[in-house]
Amino acid sequence: MTTTTSVGNIDIQERTAPDRAQSPPRAHADAARKYAVELIGTFFLVFTVGASVIGGSPLAPLAIGASLMVMIYAGGHISGGHYNPAVTLAALVRGRIRSADAAGYWVAQVGGGLIAAGVVSAVVHHAPAATLTLSGQALIAAFVVELLFTFALCYVVLNVATSRDHPDNSFYGLAIGFTVVAGAFAVGAISGGAFNPAVTLGAATLGLFAWPTLWVYLLAQLAAGAAAGAAFLALNPDDG
Repeated sequence: MTTTTSVGNIDIQERTAPDRAQSPPRAHADAARKYAVELIGTFFLVFTVGASVIGGSPLAPLAIGASLMVMIYAGGHISGGHYNPAVTLAALVRGRIRSADAAGYWVAQVGGGLIAAGVVSAVVHHAPAATLTLSGQALIAAFVVELLFTFALCYVVLNVATSRDHPDNSFYGLAIGFTVVAGAFAVGAISGGAFNPAVTLGAATLGLFAWPTLWVYLLAQLAAGAAAGAAFLALNPDDG
């Protein structure tokens, strides 16, 4: 027997003992669906980043946030709509995803981002954007703002999309998308406003970020994801 409880945009399967073990073929099919959704959503997010930035759109932050929002609404019921390795890490720390699934999500997200970068390179024929090369105080500032807004993004995701206090809400995608919009407008001039390791790698592939300083972004983003997961558990002790 199986009952389904909807929490935010994620369905939690609660099984009684006779039905607890899922058959391997079905488990593999469910995992494949989740990974495919994560790849598709990350692809469109990174494609929007690359196309709007290289194309010189003044509304790039809004386009990027809107892309994330609609992809979350499209695939959140299947995979949770992470599209971001830092968010997946936050969900892992929070206890909402198993480590094996998290690894699959990370592969799908990075793969989707790199594929998107390749497509942008093939179809967007504007003058290349200048590579953001940082050093000294500017590099420290980039680390700080990437840490802060990646934390904000992951913290918002956990609270609006996984909290038992927000069952069946309809605002989770809007809240998550506009967190990215706010961050991009606020600190995009400082760090480029990635807040996502898949976006960071895709942007570096497109020449938007310098490879030698990429570790600063990845360190800040992953540390923020882990911190957001820990913060959620500390502030919601009965929602573990």
